[in-house]
Formats: sequence, structure tokens, C-alpha cells
Amino acid sequence: MAEQKKAVFFGELLMRLGTKQFERFVQASEFTVGFTGAEANVAVSLANYGLETYVVSQVPKSDIGQACINCLRKYGVNTDYIKRGGKRLGTFYLETGASQRPSQVIYDRANSSLTELKKGDLNWDEILKGKHWFHFCGTAPALADNMPAIVDEACAAAKKHGLTVSCDLNYRKKLWSKEKAREVMTGLMQYVDVLIGNEEDADNVFGIKAQGVDVTAGKMDEKRYADVASQLYDKFGLKYVAITLRESISASENNWSGMLYDGDQAYFSRKYNIIIVDRVGGGDSFSGGLIYGFLTGMSARETIEFAAAASCLKHSIHGDFNLVSLEEVKTLMQGDASGRIQR
Repeated sequence: MAEQKKAVFFGELLMRLGTKQFERFVQASEFTVGFTGAEANVAVSLANYGLETYVVSQVPKSDIGQACINCLRKYGVNTDYIKRGGKRLGTFYLETGASQRPSQVIYDRANSSLTELKKGDLNWDEILKGKHWFHFCGTAPALADNMPAIVDEACAAAKKHGLTVSCDLNYRKKLWSKEKAREVMTGLMQYVDVLIGNEEDADNVFGIKAQGVDVTAGKMDEKRYADVASQLYDKFGLKYVAITLRESISASENNWSGMLYDGDQAYFSRKYNIIIVDRVGGGDSFSGGLIYGFLTGMSARETIEFAAAASCLKHSIHGDFNLVSLEEVKTLMQGDASGRIQR
């Protein structure tokens, strides 16, 4: 029997408060409540596909912190390495856009529980022993001045234990400047095997861009992105670079695809036209698809098709988690995009 693949995810856990029925913040009298976190979103995806996933984080020792942990457990994620401590769970508020009105996010995550961790608080040797993959996002080191050292500690331990390390750049201008992001993320790239992002991330964090591309114009020349991936691959000595390709026709309609570069060839996925229910977590679901493909021995072509199909389906699901099965992703990946009722 093949060994069960195990993946570890480190990052902040958050409460999501969203307006209902496309209301604006100034209209809302109530919010829907959910729990999320970029790395946790990826963990849930992989748990749905049948892999063992472990989230490493810290939440307050309170009913809210416990509710967050219970949410992850509900979807099969191992929470043994989530510490209890600190004073508060970070929060973000979401106003979902429609048509030509974009969505809006307001963060309230200063001094969250995770940022009260210190280097050495987590026993990375214990956490990573017997695991195969370690994933983090660019939001984790952006949260506070102490966080880059903790992420560096985790990545160094992951490499010591022979894990593959992936990173989603996930640049958030509301968390840190381009200059700070470039300084910190450049240092962390020494550990990274698989780098994930989009064309804006590559530009904002590393100043690498696809020439002649306007992501707001609703169309793009896909082949130019091979150059972006090649630059990232060569600059940091990576094994793979994956880029999400989102063409924003409006807040309600996007074209979606992905690209995977292995140093020799750029593999482009099928393109999907998406009518969006909820795009938050779309990039995380793409990361989950990639990691699943790599851990289960898919070819580069199969991996990017699986990741693109998985993230396409996520856009149809309310909330941050990609609550689709392995079979549903494979059905879409293999060509059935009809959306017909399954009986």
C-alpha cells in the first residue's frame, strides 16, 4: 500500500465577516460568519482530496478560537499543532462586488494571536517529522516584524527534514510595502521549490512583469507569462513556477486558467469562463490542486489541468474553502463543463 502523503501548512487563521446578497458595508445590518486563512484554505482542499493535512498556527484560548479549530476539524484537517494563546483572532470584512463594482476587503488583524509567537515557540522537528510537503503564503511574514524570522525557521526545518516547500506570494498591499515584501521574500526564496502567484504578485514583489499585459482589459497573451516564470525560475533556482491567469471581464465574470513552468517548458491549462459566486480563496484552491498533483505523481500537464479545474470550481462556492471532491475536479478536468445535474 502506498504511503499516505502528509502536508503541513503554516499561517494565520481568521474570522470572515461578509455582507449578504451583494450589500455594501454601509447597508449591512448583519454579516455571515466563517473561518479561513490562506494556508488553511489549501489544507481543506487537500483534505477533501483524501490527503493528511496539518495546520500550524495560534488562536486565542476562547470560544471564538475553538470555533475556528472546530471548523477545520469539520473538514478533516488535523489541528494538533494549533496553539492556544494570544488575545484575538484576526478578522476581515468582505463586501462582495457585482458587475462593474469590485469586491472590497477590510482587514482587522493587527496584534492577532499568531503574531504573538516567538522564534522557538513551535517544535518544528516534531511537526515536520514524517511529512512530505510544507506550504506558506506571503501573508504570514507580512503580519508583523517578528514573523519573517518564524517563517524562516519553519522553512529551514522543512528543508532539513527533506520536505518540498511551496510558497504562494499572495502579495497584500494593505499588509506591507513592495520594498519590504521584496526584501523579506527574496530571503525566503532560498528554501522554496515551487513558487505560486499571479502576474501582479511577480511585479509587486520582485519587479518582474509580463510586458504588454493589462489584467483589467479582459484579455492577455498567455505566452508572455512563460518569460515571467523563466525569470523567477532562474533568479531563485526553483523547481517549478505556477502562475494563475485571471482575465477580469467584470467583478461577476472572469476567464480563468493557469500555467506551470518546469525550466524547460510552460504548460498552459484549458481556459474556463466563470460566472462568479465567490472568488475569495480562488488562488488557494489553485495551490491545493498543484500540491495534490505533485504529491500523487501527476505529470506537469495533468497537474496544471487539475489545479485550474479545481480553482474554477471554487469560484462557484460561497466561502473561502474549496468544498469539492476529487471526483468532481477530475470530471471537469476531463472535459465535462456542462454543469448538468448529476443524478
